[in-house]
Amino acid sequence: MTCEWCGSDKTKTAELPVYWELPDGTRSIEITDAPSVICLACQMVYQEETVVKEIENQLFLIRTSNLGDTIDYKQLMAEPRILKKNYFDFS
Repeated sequence: MTCEWCGSDKTKTAELPVYWELPDGTRSIEITDAPSVICLACQMVYQEETVVKEIENQLFLIRTSNLGDTIDYKQLMAEPRILKKNYFDFS
């Protein structure tokens, strides 16, 4: 895997906490054990674009008022959806 920031191939994957603002902007939550990339060359820690899109889509599709301040990534992705798709994603 190549670092998206510096291009180094000295990366490793990890499951780390991330903090995400809810789509309605009312608050943020901690998502634990999110798939992440750590670059050993530039020290950047980030989530790949596919993971970012999965999280953002899921937050649009579920009832976020039911979420606590912290949720595990796998639990978040397993939350029941109230919409079939993200109608705000025009990509």
